[in-house]
Amino acid sequence: MSKIRLLILGTGGMARNHAEGFAELPDVEIVAGVDTRADQLAAFCGEYGIPQAFGSLDEALLWGQFDAATNVTPDAAHYPTTMPLLAAGKHVLCEKPLATDAAQAREMAEAAARAGVVNMVNLSYRNVPALQQAARMVGAGEIGTVRHFEASYLQSWLTQPAWGDWRSESQWLWRLSTAHGSKGVLGDVGIHILDFATFIAAQNAREVSCRLATFDKASGGRIGDYTLDANDSVTMQLLLENGGLGTVAATRFASGHLNDLRLRIYGDTGGLEVSFERQQSRLRACLAPDLQSAEWHEIDCPPVVPIYRRFVDAIRGEGAVDPDFARGAALQRLLDRAEESACQGGLSLAV
Repeated sequence: MSKIRLLILGTGGMARNHAEGFAELPDVEIVAGVDTRADQLAAFCGEYGIPQAFGSLDEALLWGQFDAATNVTPDAAHYPTTMPLLAAGKHVLCEKPLATDAAQAREMAEAAARAGVVNMVNLSYRNVPALQQAARMVGAGEIGTVRHFEASYLQSWLTQPAWGDWRSESQWLWRLSTAHGSKGVLGDVGIHILDFATFIAAQNAREVSCRLATFDKASGGRIGDYTLDANDSVTMQLLLENGGLGTVAATRFASGHLNDLRLRIYGDTGGLEVSFERQQSRLRACLAPDLQSAEWHEIDCPPVVPIYRRFVDAIRGEGAVDPDFARGAALQRLLDRAEESACQGGLSLAV
């Protein structure tokens, strides 16, 4: 097969990662960029040597000289921009979350299945070696039947300015305001920690209960045009398909943790501890015959093939389509049910 011709839809900050990741692949040619912001589009295409630039997706589809698209638009634009791509028979890699509600996510997954194209969602922590090795070990039965887990996603950007001043920078303020499209920490990173936990456990959630908290952060609860009403912390309980029980938490007030994910998962014959902290992953295990002495050991984790390579391999029929839109839709349903649970005082709801 000749080179895969790729279109990049959206040229914001995350698009740079996609451009650089795909540019490293010798069998990919980035042929076009799309953005409604003409100056930013021109600068992006110039920086990465992209020959075609379009101010709308309609123009790009009319041109049509591409095989696949990577969708790096804002969350609310994923559905209205991905659906025309699928209708045109284009392979699509979409940033997370797949959509902003379960109904649209399900429609996207169904449309992708009908179109028969490669469809993948970029759940970036699937690239963590410890996560993939832990999933393999659970799948191989090395800890027996999963009974219990504890998962957390810890950020601290509301307590220190390591990534910038949230009180004055719009890139952070919008994440605190429902009027600006934010669903808080649940919507921002909830999908990551839920995937982190349930992918390793190899179990879907059967029930979820959820509590959300929003804390006072400014006088009157406002900074300029931003009403700071989106949730800052979330705790959940999940009942897995096999009856296993676990807790999931995420917060922006975890002082001392810039961007850390943790999972402790226990079966009836062993346990695993997975961490991704300071951009480094680590896996520890306590397995037979060390259960009696409760000795834990480091586990080597092989490197993971990046999502960009996996997407292209899937197009070429040389790799699995994973995580696909169906997975993205399932996670969105879980997020929606968690939000509904919080609105009902933490009531446990079937997923």
